[in-house]
Order: sequence, then structure tokens, then C-alpha cells
Amino acid sequence: MDFSRVEVTGDEQAFLDEIRTFLGKHVTDEVRRRDRETGDNFDEGVHLAMGEAGYLEREYRKPEDGGFSRVESRIWALERRRAHAPWVTWGTTILVAHSVEAYGSPELRDEVMPGVFSGHVRMCLGYTEPEGGSDIATCKTRAVRDGDDWVINGSKMFTTGAHNCRYAFLITNTDPNAERKHKSLTMFLVPLDSPGIEIQGLWTVDGDRTNIVYYNDVRISDKYRLGDVNGGWAVLRGPLDAEHGVVAAATDGLDDIAILQHQGMFMGTAVDTVAAIVSRPGNDGRRRIDDGAVADRLGRAVARIEMALSTPNMYGRVAIAQTMRDVAPELMDILGSASVLPTDADGAIDDGASEYLYRWAPLCGIYGGTLEVFRNMIGQYMLGLGRPVYAPVKS
Repeated sequence: MDFSRVEVTGDEQAFLDEIRTFLGKHVTDEVRRRDRETGDNFDEGVHLAMGEAGYLEREYRKPEDGGFSRVESRIWALERRRAHAPWVTWGTTILVAHSVEAYGSPELRDEVMPGVFSGHVRMCLGYTEPEGGSDIATCKTRAVRDGDDWVINGSKMFTTGAHNCRYAFLITNTDPNAERKHKSLTMFLVPLDSPGIEIQGLWTVDGDRTNIVYYNDVRISDKYRLGDVNGGWAVLRGPLDAEHGVVAAATDGLDDIAILQHQGMFMGTAVDTVAAIVSRPGNDGRRRIDDGAVADRLGRAVARIEMALSTPNMYGRVAIAQTMRDVAPELMDILGSASVLPTDADGAIDDGASEYLYRWAPLCGIYGGTLEVFRNMIGQYMLGLGRPVYAPVKS
């Protein structure tokens, strides 16, 4: 593994300066405050400014097609995180846009892609159903052919960003009698302003907003179908692999080595803050870090975080999410009762970082599937242990 520092060229340093200036202008304290209050993880003004500056298209494109160079792409990702720029809706939009380009008709691509790059078109993921859990192939949302149209009925949970998006990347069941559930799925890009769609907000324990979306006799043209009828699993695999973190990182070291690096970076910043606090003398002149128990617990937390951030692929997403769950209460306990106060509250000892990490950790363990699902996937597909057996053991 190469730990050497990447030396930037003059042009790359100029790009870094440009990005920092741009983010400093647009991702203001007011933007971050509003994002905490709404839980949207999206700001239209910032997003449109990124589109107008050409950053959205350059992030999407490959270097040979006019996109960021590899180093520029890394600079862009890191600086956006450091600025705490709202980004989730752009992340889902990128996933869907690649499927639109790969499986959409020319007419649909012409309708969607220019707005993606300007920032006016955003897209969300319509996967999970109220009774479906992590197995999205058990889809109950029905799409029935009616001439040149399709009529959709059903509901989807955890459709994050739907209220800020123009389209939903929707998985539907078009053949309920199929022998294999994966052969019954068809994907659509559903315009969210279609009659019969109702979006209701849901707020999670960490303050983020997601949505439940109801589809009641929603009629859309066949032009919004992506891929073949009953061939939706092929369309879905690419976005699922990216979301699950099974896409291999490039060998140049300029990619995240695992999904959830953004969350892991926040965790690392939180533990650094705690370390700084306990290293300062208190009113009695003593430093808490000089207490052996505090030093031991903090050291273990730092070691766990470093290990998690260094773990690649799907292993890494499990390691980061589990470490967040384990470390957050430790950090709060080290800091004491003032750590329960949230960001911007008077007396919050670390400006609410540990408290937010504690609330965020459970959600990071279910993004794209539960930790248990990912552990099963690791055992089955990466370690070759076979399919898990849930039947009771016979005596």
C-alpha cells in the first residue's frame, strides 16, 4: 500500500483554491443551519450553483469525456465533505443518471440528462416497501400495461429526497406469477409530478428527512421504462452494486476504499475533538487524559476508527457502521453529561458532535441494507460460506 503524499501540480492547486472559494461562498453557516433544521441534506441554491459552474457534469463525466481528472475528482470530493455541503440527492441522481444513459430511450435521455447537469433535474431511489425490508426483489408495487401506458399502484418507504426530485427510479412488479421473483421486475423513471403520487415526510432519529411515497393509479408513458419488461434486475444491479460498496476502487489510491467514508470522516473528526477537550486542563488544573481509564478508552476508540477507515470494499462499510455504533457512546461517556446537548445548544461541550454521531450511527447501519444483510453477503459471496440457513435446527 502506498502511503506517499500526492504532489499536486500548479493547475491542481489552482483548482483547489477555486473549489474552496466556491464552497466558502455558497455553503454558508446559514445553509448548514437550514440543513440541520430540515434534515433534507439538500440545498437547491448550492446545487444549482454547482450546476451553473459546470461541476456537476464534470463530476459525472470520465476524464476523457471532459470530466474532472483523477486528482481533481479527489479534491472535489474531500473539499465538499470538509465544507459539509448537502449532497445526498446528487448522489442518488448520479446513480440513476448512469442507468438512464445505459437503458433509457434517446427521447428519455434528451428529456432528462441536460437538466441533471444544470442541477434542475434530481432523481431519487424508489426501492424499499413498507413490508419488504432489505429484500427489494419481493416488490409488491404493481405496474400493469395499458396500451402505450403503464398504470402503477403501490407504495415505497425511505425514498430520500423525493420532495426535492423530479423523478423516482422505481422498481415495480410486472409479473406476479413469475417462477423467480427476480424475473418479475421492471424499472421505470417516474415523473413525480404525475397525478396520483403523494409524498409524505418521515424524520429519522438523527434528524434526517426521508419519505414514504404512495402511487395510486399513476399513469405513465412506456417511454419512461428503463430496460426490458421483466428485465429490471439487470438495470438495477449497477446502482445496487455501487450503493452496497462492492465496486472495486481504482488502484491509484484516489478513490474512497469503502462506502460510508463520509460518515467515517465525521467520526474521525468527532474523536479528534474529544481528544483535544480531554487534553486541556480543567478548572482544577487536571487533564482528563491523564486518567488511565480515559486514555485507554479513547485510545481504543481511535484504534477502532483507524482500522475501520482502512478497511476496503463491503468489509469497510460494515466496519465503519459498526464502529460508529460502538464508539459514539464511549465518546459521550468520556465527555460526561454535557455531551448530550446537540449542536448550537448552550453548553454543548463538543458542539454536539458526539451526540449527533450517537443518533446517526443506527441509520448508517441500515443504509442500503442492514449490517446483518451485508454480513451475510460477505459470508456467502466473498468468503464462500454458502447461503445462510434460517430454518430452525432440528434436534
